[in-house]
Amino acid sequence: MKRPVAGRYPVTGGVAELTADPERADGWLLSVDGVPQSHVDLGDPSHLAFEYLRLMADVVDLMPPGELDAVHIGGAACTLPRYVAAARPGSRQLVYEKDAALVQLVRDQLALKAVARLKVRIEDGRSGLATLPDGSDDLVVLDAFSGAVMALEMATEEFTADAARVLRTDGVYLVNVADGFRLPFARRVAATVRTVFPHTLLLAEPGILRGRRFGNLIIAGSRSPFPVAELTRRTAGGLVRARCVEGEDLIRFCAGAKPIRDAAEVRPPVPPPQVFGRA
Repeated sequence: MKRPVAGRYPVTGGVAELTADPERADGWLLSVDGVPQSHVDLGDPSHLAFEYLRLMADVVDLMPPGELDAVHIGGAACTLPRYVAAARPGSRQLVYEKDAALVQLVRDQLALKAVARLKVRIEDGRSGLATLPDGSDDLVVLDAFSGAVMALEMATEEFTADAARVLRTDGVYLVNVADGFRLPFARRVAATVRTVFPHTLLLAEPGILRGRRFGNLIIAGSRSPFPVAELTRRTAGGLVRARCVEGEDLIRFCAGAKPIRDAAEVRPPVPPPQVFGRA
């Protein structure tokens, strides 16, 4: 495997930059216009440097054993698909990423073709998901951002219902949401997922959950119950010290928050400049 070449590369969404991780021999950071998009360790796909991905992986790890059929909306360097391929050998995965130049960069520089049974389609995630058969997948992951802002058209009740259609009965829907002070947007996204899935929970680091700083929250939905006790223990005692919010606590978290529908005029939050060192 050839070593990636650090540098700046033009892509459809701006200028991508590949930076070597000084602490890991095979670690690489992919940013677009100064906003970190992915970190991958080409020698160890189980290493997840971003906290929110570790929380997603905790949910995936507690799904029934065996290979998975998974769909990922938003690709970048495909960090989570690489993790799933390593943790669940034989898994069939499909990634929708609309930035063709970014996909080509990752193929050329970050050994994307080496990930077993992974297909990447250059397509908008919403239109791509609509083409998939009912009950065809175990996992749908929504991690779609334009720069640092979540793609609103895929945070809606209509899109969430389509994700539920694609999932099998015990399938899991995972959403990465970014929010800050008082978490108004995250509350609406959680309320949206709750309207579609009878079992919903939220994972976040306590400081973010209290709205004290801008950061990522993970929302998970399923038709089947989650192993809440084990997930709570795992997230509370892991490298990422996070809280698991579900049941009555999640109802209180969502109190007064309206689900997001396609016609809603909602602006996803923009992180303050200092979050990415751009103050």
